[in-house]
Amino acid sequence: MRFYYKICLVILVILPISLFAQFRKYSNEFLNIGAGARGLAMGGAQVASTQDATAGYWNPAGLTGVKDHPNVGLMHAEYFSGIAKYDYLGAALPIQDNKRTLGISVLRFAVDEIPNTLNLVEPDGSINYDNIKTFSVADWAVLLSFAQKIRETENKTISFGINAKVIYRKVGSFARAWGFGLDAGLQMRGKKGYWGIVAKDITTTFNAWSFSFSDREKEVLYLTKNDIPVKSTELTTPRLTLGGGYDIGISKSLNLLIEANLDVTFDGERNTVYSGKTISIDPHIGFEANLKDVFFVRAGIHNFQRVFEDGDSTNQKKVWIYQPSAGAGFKIKNIMIDYAFTNLANQSNPLYTHIFSLRFNIVGKKESE
Repeated sequence: MRFYYKICLVILVILPISLFAQFRKYSNEFLNIGAGARGLAMGGAQVASTQDATAGYWNPAGLTGVKDHPNVGLMHAEYFSGIAKYDYLGAALPIQDNKRTLGISVLRFAVDEIPNTLNLVEPDGSINYDNIKTFSVADWAVLLSFAQKIRETENKTISFGINAKVIYRKVGSFARAWGFGLDAGLQMRGKKGYWGIVAKDITTTFNAWSFSFSDREKEVLYLTKNDIPVKSTELTTPRLTLGGGYDIGISKSLNLLIEANLDVTFDGERNTVYSGKTISIDPHIGFEANLKDVFFVRAGIHNFQRVFEDGDSTNQKKVWIYQPSAGAGFKIKNIMIDYAFTNLANQSNPLYTHIFSLRFNIVGKKESE
């Protein structure tokens, strides 16, 4: 079963790069997974409230919330019984009296130890299992961020941020791609309300693929009636995310944050709440209960889709499904430990995974005492 999952994942990765250059609805999808267990537990509703190192991923404008000390975020997640691994590292450095912030984020999604059977059969037709080697399919992204406060008053702060992202994707020794893109965001914070907007891939992010096969591998591909690619380029269309959040003071020690985001894509019809010929809209809703800024409980829903009802053999009746998530967090001085319990499928066909992440400020010894 694990081998079957690996083959499926490899097909999902290689299939897009075997075609000619064109816009793709699902290009660089590993960049849409998320960063940090807080955001994943809240269903990805982060564009308005994010204020730490993970803002480099969700909305670079939110990096201005990092003040006085550098902030670091770490996350590791495994999917499909550990076959696919996803790692995130982010850091933010406040400069110029907390008015500007520099950030860097590194993401990797990979499937390792995939069997390569191209050389399994010898020229004489015999099978030699010693010829089976393994390879990895890995997607990397580095986001370099800059954020600045453009207006700050007693009741309101407006910030702007931008990402320059470099993408590197590799399929063993067979194929590799380099890509580049830009994101830009705005965030406004009041005493109770939060608003945010981020435009991703505003320059139309591209991946330029090159391929490398030995003569023996080309022969096997030809005999098995597979295409032998030479070069290709895939393009990612821009997308817009709008969000708003509000703090509800339940008591002196308990606060509730509610945030809603709308992902707006411009590449045609998708299976989302609103699907038009040009624009599709996908909502995210997240909640966070904050007890004395020490203990946090979170929940969220997203990825609403309309599908045929299970058990309907006539395929006539459609129902709405969604992806739920939940989690918690605990803060000890300058360290925040976050947990998310997320569903990779939907509420009726659960494929849950556990995710832990860590956030902390880098402070001096005297300040931490």
